[in-house]
Amino acid sequence: MKIAEISIKRPTLVIVLFTVLTLGGILSYTSLNYELLPKFSPSVVSVTTVYPGASPSEVENTVTKKIEDAVSSMENIKKLDSKSFESVSTVVITLNSGTDVDQALNDAQRKVNAILKDLPEDVDPPSLNKFSLDDLPVLTLSASANMDESSFFDLMDKRVGPVISRVPGVAQVNLIGGQEREIQVSIDAAKLEAYGLSVLQVQQVVLASNLDFPTGSVQTREQDILIRLAGKFKTVDELRNLVIAKTAQGGQIRLRDIADVQDGQKDVEKLARVNQESAIAVQIIKQSDANAVSVSDGVQKIVERLNVEYAASGLKLTIANDSSVYTLNSANAVIFDLVLAIVLVAFVMLFFLHSIRNALIVMVAIPASLIATFIGMSLLGYSLNLMSLLGLSLVVGILVDDAIVVLENIYRHMEMGKNRVRAAYDATKEIGFTVTSITLVIVVVFVPIALSTGLAADILREFCVTVAIATLLSLLSSFTIVPWLSSRFGKLEHITGKGIFGKMILSFERGLTKFTDFVTQLLKWSLRYKKDHFGNCSGSTDRFLHVDWRRIYRS
Repeated sequence: MKIAEISIKRPTLVIVLFTVLTLGGILSYTSLNYELLPKFSPSVVSVTTVYPGASPSEVENTVTKKIEDAVSSMENIKKLDSKSFESVSTVVITLNSGTDVDQALNDAQRKVNAILKDLPEDVDPPSLNKFSLDDLPVLTLSASANMDESSFFDLMDKRVGPVISRVPGVAQVNLIGGQEREIQVSIDAAKLEAYGLSVLQVQQVVLASNLDFPTGSVQTREQDILIRLAGKFKTVDELRNLVIAKTAQGGQIRLRDIADVQDGQKDVEKLARVNQESAIAVQIIKQSDANAVSVSDGVQKIVERLNVEYAASGLKLTIANDSSVYTLNSANAVIFDLVLAIVLVAFVMLFFLHSIRNALIVMVAIPASLIATFIGMSLLGYSLNLMSLLGLSLVVGILVDDAIVVLENIYRHMEMGKNRVRAAYDATKEIGFTVTSITLVIVVVFVPIALSTGLAADILREFCVTVAIATLLSLLSSFTIVPWLSSRFGKLEHITGKGIFGKMILSFERGLTKFTDFVTQLLKWSLRYKKDHFGNCSGSTDRFLHVDWRRIYRS
């Protein structure tokens, strides 16, 4: 083993290598995001189109079929489902496993844009979406205030919402519930008929009178003045006094003559209640590459500032749901289990290796391998989620295998009378192929799962790759750190039983010997009293073997 020889003769190289790996692992760990689950997107793209007032048959003939024909030429389509409802068309594209969903979404967008001119004029632009965990809200806030419903909604929509959206990592802020202001024009059909007008005429006049646009500019030698026509309504009375048409006698027909104009509220379509009280729910969606925990901390600071700033209005923002709390608690629980596993492994190694020095040599391999694993996770774009942290917890028991095998063989060579340097080199060289085969068996089990396709593979990929990286790093540490430390600090230990530690070790050895003797006697009894092929009990192993050979010979 050339690498073991270099580690023993050139320990500075090993120190520099694992110092770089450790520092790089610590820096990589600080840059990793906290997530609940790995990022994965099912291979599904949906196209939703709203056609107000259309019947299902009309939606199917004028919208759904045209969109189906457009997207059917896409690549990697596994299944195409479409449904036509009243005023809504839905086309769901299921792609083959392993297809790039983002590229398919862009391809579908180009196909749909090419047929926009063929769709009815009243159709809203089609909406294309893919399912992703990043679309789920990170936080949900509950907002309440001592204000009328319309003013409260305007406060949340125009002031509070934009402030929260400026938090680093926030992609979108959605408001659910509340009473939004709406100017309602209720036309009297009898009066409209009496004046000989139609609803379309009234609509066109109202829209044409509520405009605000630039009309040109006036240039002088000193300045250039922009002229803008401000024609939007400022009060409800201005809308009521709007002239719709003129009578044959030259009189004016105003909007108040044919309709009732009120400053009202929109019809409620969604309700938000927190603790059985009416409120406005604020859903905060993070950016795809943002850290959920950092976004949650930033929003909480803004919420505290907003509660103080709008205290006069009675505004009260409280956190109704914070998914990052569960994510952080889960990650902390896994990290705690990881540390506990390392401590338990050190405790067990102490009893079996009979030496604190030998146990510490084995324990150095665990943090050296685990911390360096974060470098690979960062380079591959992974995050600290349940799957990757579960892989780290699982791999703790695997990491010490290589180091234990190498250290035990070094200890055996030292018992043969060799000095610790020669024992470290000969033992590592002797058992190098075996240790490599043990490690590669684990790697070849997990790597194919990471290379497979499908939803299960997307979820388990980070788990498998994390285990493979940590296992390979444990192989490196067992061929470098363990021989180097053993050649410098290795020592044969002879337990005398004088101290407390020695008495504990000897007591453990006596218990282990009793257990070994019990298993040995149980195995001997099982071999002595067993049945032959015909169900006859044989009291002697030799007699059973003799009978078997006779039967084989006769046959």
